[in-house]
Amino acid sequence: MRSLSHLATDSPRPARPVVRLGAVLATAVVIAVGAAGCGAPQHEPAPHIDAPAAPVAASGASSALNGADVNAWLDGLLPAALDRTGIAGATVAVVNNGKILTTRGYGYADTGAGGNAAVPVDPDRHLFRMGSVSKLVTATAVLQLVQDGKLDLDTDVKTYLDFELPLRYERAVTLRHLLTHTAGFEERIAGLIGTDAGDLNLRKALMTDPPEQIYQPGTVPAYSNYSNALAGYIVERVSGTRFEEYVQRNVLDRAGMPSSTFEQPLPAALRDRMSNGYDTSAGPAAPFEIVGTPPPGALSAPATDMARFMLAQLGEPVGIGPLLDQPTRELMQRPALDATSLGTLADGPRMTLGFFAEDRNGHRILGHGGDTKYFHSHLQIYPDDRAGIFLSLNSNGSGALDSHELRESIVNGFADRYFPARDDQPTVGVDPATTATHAALAAGTYGSSRAIGSNFLTAIGLVGRTTVSVADGNRLLLAPGPLSDSPALYEEVAPWVWREVGGQRTIAMRATDDRVEAISFDSAFALLPVEPARAWAVAVPVLALSTVVLLLAVLSWPVGAIVRRRLGRAPRERAGRTARILSRLAVAGTLLAFAGWVLSVGSIMSLQDVPGPVLRTIQVLQLVGLLGVLPAAVRLVDDVRRHVGWRRVTGSGLILSALAGAGWFAVEFQLLAPSISY
Repeated sequence: MRSLSHLATDSPRPARPVVRLGAVLATAVVIAVGAAGCGAPQHEPAPHIDAPAAPVAASGASSALNGADVNAWLDGLLPAALDRTGIAGATVAVVNNGKILTTRGYGYADTGAGGNAAVPVDPDRHLFRMGSVSKLVTATAVLQLVQDGKLDLDTDVKTYLDFELPLRYERAVTLRHLLTHTAGFEERIAGLIGTDAGDLNLRKALMTDPPEQIYQPGTVPAYSNYSNALAGYIVERVSGTRFEEYVQRNVLDRAGMPSSTFEQPLPAALRDRMSNGYDTSAGPAAPFEIVGTPPPGALSAPATDMARFMLAQLGEPVGIGPLLDQPTRELMQRPALDATSLGTLADGPRMTLGFFAEDRNGHRILGHGGDTKYFHSHLQIYPDDRAGIFLSLNSNGSGALDSHELRESIVNGFADRYFPARDDQPTVGVDPATTATHAALAAGTYGSSRAIGSNFLTAIGLVGRTTVSVADGNRLLLAPGPLSDSPALYEEVAPWVWREVGGQRTIAMRATDDRVEAISFDSAFALLPVEPARAWAVAVPVLALSTVVLLLAVLSWPVGAIVRRRLGRAPRERAGRTARILSRLAVAGTLLAFAGWVLSVGSIMSLQDVPGPVLRTIQVLQLVGLLGVLPAAVRLVDDVRRHVGWRRVTGSGLILSALAGAGWFAVEFQLLAPSISY
């Protein structure tokens, strides 16, 4: 749950998702140790300090991954970074070779803004909200039941449900699809995060206005909180135990995470241990957030518990027993879909059964980010290197991308410091003629697969579009680049696989003979061609011009009346009066509708629900505007017939054109769609 893009939901990594998709990659932040008082008292389990700090590694060499070196690195980075960004507090955990190397707290869990004494972050005590990192717990619960033979990854989920899913495609939706974000569901926002826990009912939330299925299952990575929530409900159904209770007993307690919970509000014993969430460190504390469907984003946990969860996922002995046996753990951690359904998208980053592929420097890294409105977290494990890092922040920061950039700098800095690129990295390429053909097919305008396509929120796809063009010797320029707000240049390194020039991000494409039909840029996110491209290209100009004309028309009404009165002119003739009045009502209705949509969409994107009657009223106003095209046309014809002068004829023509343009936009972008579920 990040802004909207990564929310609890990830938050893409820009969190993914619940993914900010426009967030930029942070460069490594090299900051001296902050002034005294910036960081909270630090905590590290004494048994795990196993070596003195190593010197900073030269390029291509790694620093020794031990507690002392990690502490020195984090202490030199995070206190000043929090101060610079206005983020109140952070908590970090690092594991390696079966041990918790360190847990650290920085900044404040309570800044004292409410009159209390400021409380430094204690990584062993203070709980942070995990957002979409919670999905890893849900996926683990599913795999436990698969291991026990109670669930099958490739069985139609209808077998396990007690309500009907409104599915568009005949191909069955399976648990494999739910855990890899390929079930094909559009985005859902309503009820994602609130402050009222009085009506938490997982089944009711899933049954009430479920999202439409807009993609063939198994074919398009499209991040979906609904999918993970559905998987969590299947755990509840098959186990016969409320989801929160099942994961508490079988995942959290089993992994030795006694201070972690999915319960909302928190159990009484944990409430005074919850870190506050903040917009910025200078602002007031926010209320405790309630995730409407707990499985995708409701976990609250301290860093120490998340360290144990990483160890459990690495197969290390922790808690009261393994979460999964080795074959099931390996199943969970390998790519879950292949070219059979994904086609050549399978050559790019792919989801496992819960994890994102976040490889760097040639090392296999599995991870997941997560965001609520105020908390921002990321977890990564290195299965082949037996290491892991977890980070959570309790504030958004002063800049729109501060929390994302800081998270990226920490996890990427960790990889570059302790797991740098090997010298034997293979270099590959594609012959120039093939690259030229592929680049030409890829050029165009794309939108995110994480989208809404059945109602008025279709229009939000007008922002955040990506333009792909051929540049610099059949390289591809993506503007903006994936997970960035800056352009990025890519070169083809294998058929339909492109790597960022000077970077490590890769994208994969799936194409037909005449076009690229999908570009995967992150395990659960893809770019899809905007269709119809011409309509999307002219939509914003049409909307802007129509709105300007209608606003000028409204302003002209009182001005015209004043001018006529002062010049002593007679009132407008009665001929054509009905058409004139109706067209004015249409102008007013259209402008009021557009204003209503702007306010409503702004509220929704801020995760504030808009009542259905309000949305229906806006639709009525929009319909009045659309129907007003007819009297506006009658008015124009009447003005021409009566030779009222070129100024009035021009005005009538512009109003007709503006109403027609606004009406086209309303129809094209589903502002009048019967469904107002979002």
